[in-house]
Parts: sequence; structure tokens; C-alpha cells
Amino acid sequence: MKAIRVVAAVVRRGGRILVTRRPDRPGRPGQWEFPGGKVEPGEGEAEALVREIREELGCTLAVGPLLLRHRHDYPDLSVALAFYECQLGEGEEPACVGVAALDWAEPAALAGYDFLEADRAVLAEIARGSRR
Repeated sequence: MKAIRVVAAVVRRGGRILVTRRPDRPGRPGQWEFPGGKVEPGEGEAEALVREIREELGCTLAVGPLLLRHRHDYPDLSVALAFYECQLGEGEEPACVGVAALDWAEPAALAGYDFLEADRAVLAEIARGSRR
């Protein structure tokens, strides 16, 4: 089974969380996820996350503390995920550069999105952080 490392950003703004929808192409099309992507060989997690956000959303990102590490096995792929609390650069507005759609979701509404199975693991941590 193929194994990959993935980093994802949990970005909050005004009490809402940034989520993105995958393009309609092979590899779990059309599902929602937290923005981010694969860590390339020789790349650190924070470096990969900054690169992925620039590629997917066309903006800069400050990577904060690690929220959760999680491993998920799909039938064809093993994913080792690292979710980080992040902030967009000052005055930055995300755009759909490499994603099909984006939304600023209320934390309580996240359960209603059709998330990738691997991304669902962080929902409880986000809910805890939103109550603080």
C-alpha cells in the first residue's frame, strides 16, 4: 500500500474555520477537507504547508502549533496527517486556485460537510478549541 505524509491547516477567522472542496478529478473527488497537501521528500511540514496554501489558495500562511497527528488507512492509501493551527497572512484573502470551492464554516456546522475520512479525526479537537 502506498503511504504519504500530509499536512493540513486549521485556519480560524471571526469564529469560523476555513475548509476547501477537492476538485472533481481522481483521488477522492468533490469531498471537503482542511487545506494543505503532501509533504515532498526533503521538505519540512511547515515548509510544505506554506507551499501548499500558496498553490491551492494563492495566499501566505503562518504555521502555528500542532493540533493533531493522525494516521488513516484507505483501501489503496495510508495517510499520515499532521494538522496545524495556522493564520493567513495580514490582509490575505484565500482564492480557489487549486481547489473547487472554499467556505468559512461555523465549527458547529463542520459535521454537516462531506469530509474526507482522514480529515474527520480533527473535528473533535476543533470543537474543543472553539469552546475555549
